[in-house]
Amino acid sequence: MKTPQTLLRPARLAPGARVAVVAPSGPVPEERLQAGLDVLRGWDLDPVVAPHVLDRHGTFPYLAGADADRAADLQRAWCDPSVDAVLCARGGYGAQRIAGLLDWEAMRAAGPKVFVGFSDITALHEAFATRLGLVTLHGPMAAGVDFLKNARAQEHLKATLFAPETVTTLTSGGTPLVPGRARGVTLGGCLSLLAAELGTPHARPGARGGLLCLEDVGEETYRLDRYLTQLLRAGWLDGVRGVLLGSWERCEPRDGLRPLLADRLGGLGVPVAEEFGFGHCAGALTVPFGVAAELDADAGTLTLAEPALR
Repeated sequence: MKTPQTLLRPARLAPGARVAVVAPSGPVPEERLQAGLDVLRGWDLDPVVAPHVLDRHGTFPYLAGADADRAADLQRAWCDPSVDAVLCARGGYGAQRIAGLLDWEAMRAAGPKVFVGFSDITALHEAFATRLGLVTLHGPMAAGVDFLKNARAQEHLKATLFAPETVTTLTSGGTPLVPGRARGVTLGGCLSLLAAELGTPHARPGARGGLLCLEDVGEETYRLDRYLTQLLRAGWLDGVRGVLLGSWERCEPRDGLRPLLADRLGGLGVPVAEEFGFGHCAGALTVPFGVAAELDADAGTLTLAEPALR
């Protein structure tokens, strides 16, 4: 397996930057989209909505329109030279269905820009890393409930976009599951998506050399066990340098979940830190993937070696 390398950092945003909002996965409520656009305008950004963001699939209501249309929206936004960033409207399900429909050569030729999303968007974080070699932001989405109703989530994303040097240290709210310090390159996302991506042409070959960020939502403990066991059996976790755990919203309470995490991750022989405040939670922090960083599980900090964006 290849060791994760630091990836190309896009340029930070400036006031007046044009940002495209796309819906690669699930359907987007219009009122939430409009509220998110108002937030972005309040940051002095110029948001543009892709043509199919409010679409609904006729057969599969869990999709924001047809696969081809969702893929076309993302590709057009990425290849538009007037667009400085592409923000996902929400997660849900569907990103995996469009990864193979994108013209990755054309997107690479368009050059780097900021990409933001999480949850189901984990599949695209993986693809952007493997196909474009690009740093991406695992962060709140434009029409996400947690983003719209939480000032901390908004402010941390805003700082990451405009002044990334001010948010190079993330602090944990919990005690270490496994103490220690480690250096590596950040990667990860939603645990169930990482397990589902195994063996696909857009997934990383493994987490070797990485600081792996994991979170999930609404999963029974036995399913989380299954995902972690699958990653272990596949050798995907071999050589990982450290693990950061985010939120486990609507999963078993942390006291009940902790024994499973210790059982499945404790044997890796690397630091494992909990409660880093990213994922499906109120006030979710923005975590860049593809940057060198140091995890100090005892101190509960993740310190980036350089800002997420240039």
